[in-house]
Parts: sequence; C-alpha cells; structure tokens
Amino acid sequence: MSTATLSINLEALTANWRALDQHTHVETAAVVKADGYGLGSARVCRALAAAGCKRFFVAVAEEGAAVRNAVGPGPEINVFSGHMRGDTDMISDLQLTPMLNSLDQITRHFEALPRHPFGIQLDTGMNRLGLEWGDWAKVAEFALSQRPTLLMSHLACADDPAHPMNAYQLDVFRQMTDGLGAPRSLAATGGTLLGPEYHFDLCRPGIGIYGGLPFANARPVVQVDLPVVQTRSLAKGEVVGYSNAWQAPRPSRIATVSAGYADGLIRAMSGNATLWHADTPCPLVGRVSMDLITVDITDLPETPDALTILGPQQTVDDLANTAGTIGYEILTSLGRRYHRRTVTG
Repeated sequence: MSTATLSINLEALTANWRALDQHTHVETAAVVKADGYGLGSARVCRALAAAGCKRFFVAVAEEGAAVRNAVGPGPEINVFSGHMRGDTDMISDLQLTPMLNSLDQITRHFEALPRHPFGIQLDTGMNRLGLEWGDWAKVAEFALSQRPTLLMSHLACADDPAHPMNAYQLDVFRQMTDGLGAPRSLAATGGTLLGPEYHFDLCRPGIGIYGGLPFANARPVVQVDLPVVQTRSLAKGEVVGYSNAWQAPRPSRIATVSAGYADGLIRAMSGNATLWHADTPCPLVGRVSMDLITVDITDLPETPDALTILGPQQTVDDLANTAGTIGYEILTSLGRRYHRRTVTG
C-alpha cells in the first residue's frame, strides 16, 4: 500500500484529557475544532464523551454539526465564531451554543432565537474575537438577564507562564466579569497549567489533549508511518530532487517515500527533518515535493517498508521545530490521504 498511515491512540488522548482535568477542581471541556485537530472529530469526541467530557468547543457551526452527529443530543457544543449570518437553522436544529462576539451577533441571536442558549466571548487584550469593554458595558445588563451559559475570554501568551500578558488579561477578565453571577472560562491548555486563579468555572484544553505543548507531560497520541515506494543507490556527487537540492557526500542509499506537502509535510522541512526506522535516524534530503520525499537510509542494515516521521522518537513539536512552526500546524495540516486508524496501548 502506498498510502501513509496515521495511527491515533485514543487511550492516550483520553488519558491526556483526564490528566488535564486533574489539574483543576472545575469542569473540563475539550476543544475539537479543525476536525479534532486533524484526527477526526467523530472518533475524538466519542472517546472523550465516554471518558466523561460533557462539553465541546468548535470553531464554526458546521463543525458543531459534525460533533452533534457523533455524540448525540446530550453534550453542550459551543461555537467560538458565534452566531454568523446563515447559521440560525443549524444552531437551532442541532442545539449548538454560539459564543456571541459582537453587538451585531447579539442582535442577530435574540431576534432569531430569543430563548436559545448562548454564551458571550469578551476581548481582554488579544484583539481577535469578543466584545471590547465599551460594547460589553452597553449590553451586559441585557445579556445577563438572558442567562448566558458562559462568559469567556482567551489568553494570548499562556504558553509562556512568565509572560506579563497573562496577569494583565486575568485582571481585565476579572474586572469585566466579577460579581456578575454567570459561569466563566479563561483557560485553554496553557491557562489550565498556569494554576487555579485562571480556572474559574470551566477549562477548555485543546492541543494538550492531542499530545502537544505546552502540556509537556502529555502522552503521544499520533504516529505517522510513510511507505517506501522505491530505493536507489547513488555514487558520491550525485544529486537528488528538484533543483538538485542535495548532493551525496558519500556513496548513499536513498528511499523515495510516499508523502509530501499535499499531506502536510510542509516545504520548510526540506533538508531539515528526520525520519526514523526503529531507533535509527534517517535524514530527509532534498526538497519536499507534492507527493514524495527522499530519505537517506545509507546507515540502515536493511531496506525498510516504511519510515516513521511522528512517533516515539519524534513528537509533533519536535517535527514542528525543524520546520520553524508549531505542533498545531503539523497536526491540523495532515491531509486526507492518510489511512487513519485507531490503536490502543
């Protein structure tokens, strides 16, 4: 088979969620946007629901529909982008809870669905989503009278515990919400690890569930094995790939491997990444192309059927570092061509 295999350890995923839950004395939800960070929201949500998760967060209403189809009528599904034009029927029919971000969204929601559950997202300095302080002051009394399920904001720098922005946003969030009587949430994965003062009534980890930083104690969730399509022997001085990007410094054995930037192996990995055969590192040489990469297997005693790019020897964050990016991008870029399978242990 020339299709790469993406193995998903759901036991590790639920163990990570439980471990993050144990960091707090409040409810722990799960962020499952971007199709469960690329792993498949249906399988991820079912596993987390079985582990005790009762609330999920998605980016857009269409993602909420997929989660509702997977988990059924019980869990609450919150939509970060709020109540967008054209989403009303989906929000109503599937009992999604929009996190309202603006005066326009508040107007839209209460004109269309006046008795439907909702939350409010507040901007505490990230300047991305949410009501700014002045707009919140205009609508707070009315919004609170309608009993929002949650008031939330999002930390910009929680992956750096020493960053002063964390304390600043905590202070602003408290000033905007203290004494209002509504449930509150500020912490994603990084905020969960910052400590109890950031926990409020609900934490909503994302990347840490999937094995990524800043949850350094997370169990690896993903392994990616790439099939070897062809091997060849090169003399010293021969070149490999587009633009002759790599020249053999010695007689070499090169494996052509089935995966490329169409599969989320971004071009910045060219000449930088490492693949593995058991415990033996094998450098990626030459450029990443759309469907193929080339790997130096000269030091292997045998020709492998596949090489591992994510696994016990290399986490998503390790691989991200070689490409100058973050683990989030690696996970969510893994393409549709992978054969996804679940594993245990």
